[in-house]
Amino acid sequence: MATIQELIQEQVEKHPVVLYMKGNPRAPQCGFSARAIQLLQQSGVKELFTVDVLADPQIRDGIKQFSSWPTIPQLYIQGEFVGGSDIMSDLYQQGELQKLVEKAQNA
Repeated sequence: MATIQELIQEQVEKHPVVLYMKGNPRAPQCGFSARAIQLLQQSGVKELFTVDVLADPQIRDGIKQFSSWPTIPQLYIQGEFVGGSDIMSDLYQQGELQKLVEKAQNA
């Protein structure tokens, strides 16, 4: 049976855009997760894989260890950790988030 770290590794490698969040895209459970979804939608994301960390405490703790990042949401694009909602917001304002999303979807 796979460990939580192996499961997370598989998820971020298998899907071009992965968001670990509280809740789901239709019903985010915190303002930061809601903002992350909004930024990704505005960036033109078509295929988004989300993981609700509230549904599984092992994933919630495991993702923080996996990325060495203490907060949720966490965005991964093409297997690389991008950051949380503040970093996503900065990247979006610079036009970089849109480029990352487009590149991932065309890969």
